Amino acid sequence: MLLSRNYGTWLLLFLLISPSFLAPSMSQLDSPWAAKKRHMREKVRKMFYHAYENYMKHAFPHDELKPLTKSFTDSLSELGNLKLEHLPQDYNGSALTLIESLSSLVIMGNNTEFERAVIWLSENLTFNTDARINLFECNIRVLGGLIAAHILATDSTNRLIQGSYKNQLLNLAEDLGRRFLPAFDTPTGLPYAWINLKYGVMENETTETSTSGCGSLILEMGALSRLTGDPRFESAALRALRKLWSMRSSLNLLGTTLDVTTGEWIEYSSGIGAGVDSFYEYLCKAYILFGKEDYWRMFHSAYLSVQKYFRHGPWYHEADMRTGKATYWQLTSLQAFWPGLQVLVGDIGAANSSHREFVYVWEKFGVLPERYLLDHQMLHPTEKYYPLRPELAESTFYLYQATKDPWYIQVGESIVNSLNSYTKVEGGFASVRDVTTMQLEDHQHSFFLAETCKYLYLLFDDTFLVDRNYIFTTEGHPLPVLSSWHERLPETYILTNWTYAKSEQQKRRASAMSLQVCPAIAVRSGYGVQKIESACHIPDSRGDHRCFTDEECGVDSTTCRRRSCSMAGYCGLWV
Repeated sequence: MLLSRNYGTWLLLFLLISPSFLAPSMSQLDSPWAAKKRHMREKVRKMFYHAYENYMKHAFPHDELKPLTKSFTDSLSELGNLKLEHLPQDYNGSALTLIESLSSLVIMGNNTEFERAVIWLSENLTFNTDARINLFECNIRVLGGLIAAHILATDSTNRLIQGSYKNQLLNLAEDLGRRFLPAFDTPTGLPYAWINLKYGVMENETTETSTSGCGSLILEMGALSRLTGDPRFESAALRALRKLWSMRSSLNLLGTTLDVTTGEWIEYSSGIGAGVDSFYEYLCKAYILFGKEDYWRMFHSAYLSVQKYFRHGPWYHEADMRTGKATYWQLTSLQAFWPGLQVLVGDIGAANSSHREFVYVWEKFGVLPERYLLDHQMLHPTEKYYPLRPELAESTFYLYQATKDPWYIQVGESIVNSLNSYTKVEGGFASVRDVTTMQLEDHQHSFFLAETCKYLYLLFDDTFLVDRNYIFTTEGHPLPVLSSWHERLPETYILTNWTYAKSEQQKRRASAMSLQVCPAIAVRSGYGVQKIESACHIPDSRGDHRCFTDEECGVDSTTCRRRSCSMAGYCGLWV
């Protein structure tokens, strides 16, 4: 079920991001699962520090660790595999993995190491270097990491860096954001995929980019504008997003790759995986973070089209954006983020269904292969690797927050055990080159610390989220949901569908979803009869219930059945 605009966002904020409103924190639990969660939390903590300490010892200040050879790679830029003596003289390393680890350090309670890292970055990090970088990757990893860390460093409740922090990370983020802006100087406003940090867009630069590459910049650049007061960053990202949306087909579908100068599609086939995934994610999360109605309208239309043209039972295939006809029947590991996104909009049933299929594939191979051919029920012959991706752990975390079903704890335990069994080496955690043989590859991606370990840790210990509202970027960096960042707070944001359930220990918000109520009922308590809105209710698009298609009809609040459009043009329970 897709929640309506009126209920979806705030259900997200209080159901998922502030778990203290729905259930006691882990420290308050008194159940057989409490000991299990504490044990698994410590296993994840050890995993994180094994990866982090090896990076600091063998690769810092370069981008990422090569755990098998205990060396480094500067993977974010074209400097990639150059040896130390061949690096440009002005290159000091971007310390990518350190930046990516900052919020994880705070979440795991290591404020001392966080402060040391912030001080080092403040004194040493520079972006005035002759390096060609990928705009999308640098945005979600570096810019997002700096912004999230700045917010954590200035949050008085965290008691971090008392008196010694003077917005140095924000200054670095602003400098980086300014270096991004020349990439948007195109006839369409769609940014180049690659840019040189020192010299801007290079001559004969490729004009091809992906939907994710130009449509997944709004969270970080929007947050940068809100923090600095400089509107150029958000304006550039929003212009690109709106241009991209204008290029959709009549089916409200988009392709995978396009030309930033002509605005023409190159690859018409797309799905919810690589090249498109974070576009959908950022539409939804941008609405939550900034409150702009346009984001929700775009996401709602796109989501309905995905469900109509890509979904086949619990799976999602790819389709031609022009016709909606299936093109590739394949599961990709990046698709595993989708159940987590569905949780954010309240489509719990569909999220659970897809998530269980990903878990099945994980258990079949021990990890999640990069690509699995659904029509042949076999691995893709060349993409059999697993680069320590976080998406399954991410969706598992969201589903547990929404349902509190201990089965998801067991899934998390299985993921942790597999990672320790198959990927842990003396020098860190290594990617899997071939899931059939578990042959390893010499690469520990920074997102293993930014996302994989973080989501697993939060699955077992959500203390960081208690009494706080956050969304996580596509790279797992937390951004706070602040009323001051919203352009407006209309009446629809007032929590009219919430009531309060009191106990001797605490007063907490309760909703239909938290009480797992469907349909709407009246709950009798010591404080009188309280009406609780149905968790499944989705109003019709129009107040007069007129319609042209079934998509304009909602879900009935009494029966929780999907309403349909009659031949006379009215929504109702006709079928």
